[in-house]
Amino acid sequence: MLATWLMKRSLAVPLLVLCAATAVAADKGRTADTIHTDRTKAEGKAPSDAELIASAMKAAPAKVAQGATVVGMDANGMRTLRKGSNGFTCMPDNPATPGPDPMCMDANAMAWIHAYLKHEDPPSGKVGFMYMLAGGTDASNTDPYATKPEANNHWIHTGPHVMVVGGDESFYDAYPKSADPDTSQPYVMWAGTKYQHLMAPVH
Repeated sequence: MLATWLMKRSLAVPLLVLCAATAVAADKGRTADTIHTDRTKAEGKAPSDAELIASAMKAAPAKVAQGATVVGMDANGMRTLRKGSNGFTCMPDNPATPGPDPMCMDANAMAWIHAYLKHEDPPSGKVGFMYMLAGGTDASNTDPYATKPEANNHWIHTGPHVMVVGGDESFYDAYPKSADPDTSQPYVMWAGTKYQHLMAPVH
């Protein structure tokens, strides 16, 4: 999910999270894209810009992805892989996480993410929208900066979903805020914090 994905990207840590044997053994029943992603991660290969762009475009509907700016992270920070024109920015799969988790967001959501990474207050009065249609990485539903499961941080799994960020309190009050939500329906993640946002599954 978002927290682990962003924190590992912000640190630009080239972790190897899968071994080649595990990737091969798990091939049965998975898509070619997922298998390729896992094997590339396991082997520690640096993907080409074309592969990064293709990965990023899986985050959003085709019409959105085609016009989006694509950025990637490396040891030197963020760089533009392709300039877009529709106000959306897409990022490819994070190699430090086990499964595919590209994301795509509008300008308001991008500003929200920058505030999150800097531990700052999100922009006031700006609602943003994000796509993660290839799925997300497991994360804490209560601690915005958790990086691993712990006894009290309510670690959850998320599949393909979209997110609404930056809404006011009354907006989030209309949705479940349980620490242990039913992730098959919309719910509020990080409820009660300045980074609370709506998670809505896409099946």
